[in-house]
Amino acid sequence: MSQLPELLEIAMIVSFGISWPLNVIKSYKARTTKGKSLSFLYLIFFGYIAGITSKLVNPAYMEVIAQKWYVLFFYVLNFLMVGLDLFMYYRNKRIDIKNNNL
Repeated sequence: MSQLPELLEIAMIVSFGISWPLNVIKSYKARTTKGKSLSFLYLIFFGYIAGITSKLVNPAYMEVIAQKWYVLFFYVLNFLMVGLDLFMYYRNKRIDIKNNNL
């Protein structure tokens, strides 16, 4: 039972890890910012910064990081995916402006 919180955290991170690449692909194909929320993306981006930082400043986690590196790995991977989606937002914003879609 003591591993349940960790397993639930892993399930959450992996679920997000699957969702973000799909969202980035959708943003790439859409070529528009319509339907995207910049504030939402920044809040999620900040959330991953907080999650990564919480792992790095947690002495109990840092003691077992060699065995549980994958948790931090998925936080960082998701953070990078959200960063890529932010990049896609600004790319699509330029496309919207160029096409006068705003």
